[in-house]
Amino acid sequence: MTPDIGALIQARVGALLAEYDPAATGRADFLRARFDAGLAWVHFPAGLGGLGAPRALQALVDAELAAAGAPDNDPRRIGIGLGMAAPTILRYGTEEQKSRLLRPLWTGEEVWCQLFSEPGAGSDLAALATRAVRKGDDWVVNGQKVWTSSAHTARWAILLARTDPDVPKHRGITYFVCDMTDPGVEVRPLRQITGEAEFNEVFLTGVRIPDAHRLGGVGEGWQVAQTTLNNERVAIGGQAISREGGMIGVVAETWRRRPELRSHELHQRLLKGWLDAEVIRLTGERLRQQLTLGQPGPEGAAMKLAFARLAQELSSLEVELLGEEGLSYDDWTMTRPEIVDFTGREAGYRYLRAKGNSIEGGTSEILRNIIAERVLGLPAEPRTDKDLPWKELAR
Repeated sequence: MTPDIGALIQARVGALLAEYDPAATGRADFLRARFDAGLAWVHFPAGLGGLGAPRALQALVDAELAAAGAPDNDPRRIGIGLGMAAPTILRYGTEEQKSRLLRPLWTGEEVWCQLFSEPGAGSDLAALATRAVRKGDDWVVNGQKVWTSSAHTARWAILLARTDPDVPKHRGITYFVCDMTDPGVEVRPLRQITGEAEFNEVFLTGVRIPDAHRLGGVGEGWQVAQTTLNNERVAIGGQAISREGGMIGVVAETWRRRPELRSHELHQRLLKGWLDAEVIRLTGERLRQQLTLGQPGPEGAAMKLAFARLAQELSSLEVELLGEEGLSYDDWTMTRPEIVDFTGREAGYRYLRAKGNSIEGGTSEILRNIIAERVLGLPAEPRTDKDLPWKELAR
């Protein structure tokens, strides 16, 4: 970071606050102005919410605006757009796509969801069967997607569909942006073990997507999707947290506040969990520093894998620590939440919801394969279907 860049960032923040006083400016207007000032993602290009500055300067911007009482863009509500859609659009989108989509994505005016997984293509995502057939300037899409977070509130979706069944499964996929308000898009809630319907299944029947909404080349969707998936794993497992942030903080606070619940065995488990949480926190910090040098790689898979394991271990420890209290549950009413609030509910909810951590964002089993093959360089597992045309696969 050069002094000139740092001074430019500070000057931009000062000018934004001077012209748009957070106390007197509406939330949406302030966020739009922040984007236009290049202070949304400072590492993005100028005109697209950034200044082409080092990514590390974003923390400075966020801290100064927060101290001034400026609103944020509610990142938990729009996490799929911020963590997955935006970096993919930036890398593969046309100038028209970037200009149209990135600003309302960042301000939260348009929510995004992810139409990747299918009933027969979850861990083996490349086996997906949703079809897109070219009809003039449009693609007609038919199929079913599942486990779609935020589909019930989303305006846009990132979508993978098969455009060529005559080639091997990884090579016949194309990546689209789908308007969730278009005719033929049907969203149905999926009730989970928590009682909520945080996820959805989405049925696509004759949905027409303009070719102008394609990201990347025809048949190159798998390559584009790797950008999305790598960013997704970093977004889930590599979030910046403070010491004793997240689940370990909740359990440690209960331990300190309720000495009558303690035992030697639970103490040993708490100490191990605390150390694991600190290792994950520091590893995440190192990963975020690596991100300042370029796009995320497969290392994000290790962070997501570790996050899922620790969340399940700590939520189990919390329930055991609380004993009968840990089995209580406040509300089984089926709701369709916009965000997942781990710390705002009781221990029973956290225990149940954590079960999904080892599935969402890539199952732990698949992530271990990615780490083994792409990080450690171990031989790949034998794949008998690697060179078979998709239409010849057993389904």
